[in-house]
Amino acid sequence: MKILITGGAGFLGLHLAKYFSEHFVGNKDFCSLLDIAEFDKKEYPKNCHFIKADIRNSTLMYQYIKSMDYVIHAAAALPLWKEKDIFDINVGGTKNILEASFKNKVKRVIYVSSTAVYGVPKKHPIYENDRRVGVGSYGQSKIEAENLCFSYIKKGLNVTIIRPKTFLGTHRLGVFEILFDWIHDGKKIPVVGSGNNRYQLLDVDDLVEAIYLFVVRSGHPQGVQRQQGHPKGDLIYNGAFNIGAEKFTTVKKDLEKVFIYASSERSESRSHNKNSSRQARTISKVFPTPAFFVKKALWLFEKLKLSPLYQWVYDTADKDSFVSVKRLTETLNWHPKYSNSDALIKAYRWYFKNYKEIKSRGSGVTHTVGWKQGILGLIKKTM
Repeated sequence: MKILITGGAGFLGLHLAKYFSEHFVGNKDFCSLLDIAEFDKKEYPKNCHFIKADIRNSTLMYQYIKSMDYVIHAAAALPLWKEKDIFDINVGGTKNILEASFKNKVKRVIYVSSTAVYGVPKKHPIYENDRRVGVGSYGQSKIEAENLCFSYIKKGLNVTIIRPKTFLGTHRLGVFEILFDWIHDGKKIPVVGSGNNRYQLLDVDDLVEAIYLFVVRSGHPQGVQRQQGHPKGDLIYNGAFNIGAEKFTTVKKDLEKVFIYASSERSESRSHNKNSSRQARTISKVFPTPAFFVKKALWLFEKLKLSPLYQWVYDTADKDSFVSVKRLTETLNWHPKYSNSDALIKAYRWYFKNYKEIKSRGSGVTHTVGWKQGILGLIKKTM
């Protein structure tokens, strides 16, 4: 079995490579990782093959997919990128992947989409057949990419579309680095609105395991047995599947659990460094804000390029935001393991232990580095 993972140099690509490597021990070079970015090869398993290429190059995509059994398409331009790049990569690149997979008779393509395709819905939970409304270039590009997936399903290509909630874990920075930085420094955490809304997250380990199950249950003989006797066979794995944590409370309550953990870490560090004023501060609680005025301010800051927070983030921040995962759990006979607070604490624990190294990386626009806080950094000083 040979698998190609696009976006292999990214946060999700790294976790996919590690998980698949652990479950296919001894299978040399079964996993190829493709990305336009540089790979930090020392972080990856030894049985991975690295390919530096651009998914916008249709000729190269045909060449690299030619010998593959499965393609996990996780490459994407993120919301902070230029609009043209977002559409060229997320739509044009996806078309190249699907066309090459179709021509090369790949067994299955797993496309990593996003619940951003639902926009800012007014009812919850959100189901796979609910209306899709893209907010901003990123959300719209994901809808267009999904439409391509549906069209290739009709042509006969097996395609699984996974719509994950915002996921985090070890090595995930980006917008979460802003949150963790404030918590680390003992600052109040202002939330849009009261913080009493339910906002579902997802641990990357749950996402990776679900992707793995879609692969092994759709034809790999060494993996978990395929679902037998179903009239549609592998077709049951086609189409869109939501995925998110099954256990979550409110933004305020989930964050409070992280504060408790961070406070204990701070106390332990303080016992080793009594002269550290930063570590001596006490973690404070959620700081509610008036949603209407804060959203207007964040919209202005975004337009002026003073804040890294994009519209979908702050538009949904004060609202309930959770999806039904029933279709996925029933199809795979599997359930996510981690709650919101579990995922947040696990990610913060890694951040705390690697704080100095993380801060030495500088900033950027991917999920594996911190984002420039801009005006948020000034606001942080007042908290």
